[in-house]
Amino acid sequence: MNQSVRVEHDLIGDRQVPADAYYGVHTLRALENFPITGTAISIYPDLVEALACVKQAAAIANRELGLLDGERADAIVRACEEIRGGALLEEFVVDVIQGGAGTSTNMNANEVIANRALELLGAKRGDYARLHPLDHVNLSQSTNDVYPTAVKLALQFGIRRLLREMAGLRKECELKAAEFSDVLKVGRTQLQDAVPMTLGQEFSTYAVMLQEDESRLGEAGSLAREINLGATAIGTGINAHPEYAQRVTRILSEITGVEFIVSPNLIEATQDAGAFVQLSGVLKRVAVKLSKVCNDLRLLSSGPRAGLGEINLPAVQAGSSIMPGKVNPVIPEVVNQIAFEVIGNDITVTMAAEGGQLQLNAFEPIIAHSLFKSISHLAAGCRTLSERCVRGITANRERARRLLDDSTALVTALNPYIGYARSSEIAREALATGRRVYELVLEKKLMTREDLDAILRPEVLTQPHFSTVHRPKGDA
Repeated sequence: MNQSVRVEHDLIGDRQVPADAYYGVHTLRALENFPITGTAISIYPDLVEALACVKQAAAIANRELGLLDGERADAIVRACEEIRGGALLEEFVVDVIQGGAGTSTNMNANEVIANRALELLGAKRGDYARLHPLDHVNLSQSTNDVYPTAVKLALQFGIRRLLREMAGLRKECELKAAEFSDVLKVGRTQLQDAVPMTLGQEFSTYAVMLQEDESRLGEAGSLAREINLGATAIGTGINAHPEYAQRVTRILSEITGVEFIVSPNLIEATQDAGAFVQLSGVLKRVAVKLSKVCNDLRLLSSGPRAGLGEINLPAVQAGSSIMPGKVNPVIPEVVNQIAFEVIGNDITVTMAAEGGQLQLNAFEPIIAHSLFKSISHLAAGCRTLSERCVRGITANRERARRLLDDSTALVTALNPYIGYARSSEIAREALATGRRVYELVLEKKLMTREDLDAILRPEVLTQPHFSTVHRPKGDA
């Protein structure tokens, strides 16, 4: 036999596996069968770490139940701990999109852990008579409970990071809300002048939107802490000890710090992908609202002279190969594109969850791939938007005030004092002549300058108040 390979056997027959590989024959066949994306599951270290956590918890539970001897259990645990620390990541080679409901991923984990455990025992890789990927590493398990549990654990890791990045972006918006609290500007509805507001109020809404979604994301993450570990093939727990499910779930919670609970109905839990659909929907919600914020930033910064130009986004790169001096809102644009992707991922998750049949959903690999992408890209997007854009935004105070003074937005503020009909006439004349509302109201002696100035104070224009200014006598 060529010294660069070793021979391994499965139900289909013998195959030569690279001698230095920690993976084995099952992984090799998956590599051949699923050359789909060219992207290995190692792109998601969270998933690899989660798989190692599940296998470690299983080995400990099996040892405690007397199903696995201490020597093998200890070697498996040590191998898992190394993988959790980042070792052997490159050995997780199967494609992120695969048939078999995640079996190839589970086999890849079993073989890598087994071969590293064999080394720790002083044996050679592939010496499965000493320690077997399926008989020992996969003891009391099935792909159908290991894979979804590992995915849910990996999602917990990702959700935590996303929540941190969302909180960071929210805090930057809160800082801008305070900084711009005195910047008067035009509020707009349907892209038309509406009523006065402050730029600080505008940014405070972004902070509130993010805070709301942080809460929703936390709730969705909680739903993904109910797991079916111990269900084995379809939820009946075949080939598992009666105490295994509760014990392995407790151990997994202890070693990860994530409080998992055993599903009250393991058959239902094995086939139901509802928690993934719920989480995907919340991620879509986050994406949609982030994209809306980015739309606003692009509009508010449009120009620099022929647009709204009420804010300046930090210039981070040249914007054109042909137009000198042009700077584009590239950071909001990239976040917009992340949002488009997340929305598409949600459709994928929805269809994959709906496509489940009978006692198992075979499409969890694409569900996992879609959710991992959405979470990681949203986290990167929030961080980039926070650090490369929002933090450096400045206000064009004079421009914002000039647009307010030149608009008809002030008319709405005067409506309670001069009446709707006269307010409409003032607005129409202002638009026709280009004159300011303030000048026309004084010219027509509809209000005194003192009363008008009192009404148009920033604190009066931008928040509820009780006015001491009265309508002129004889007003309709």
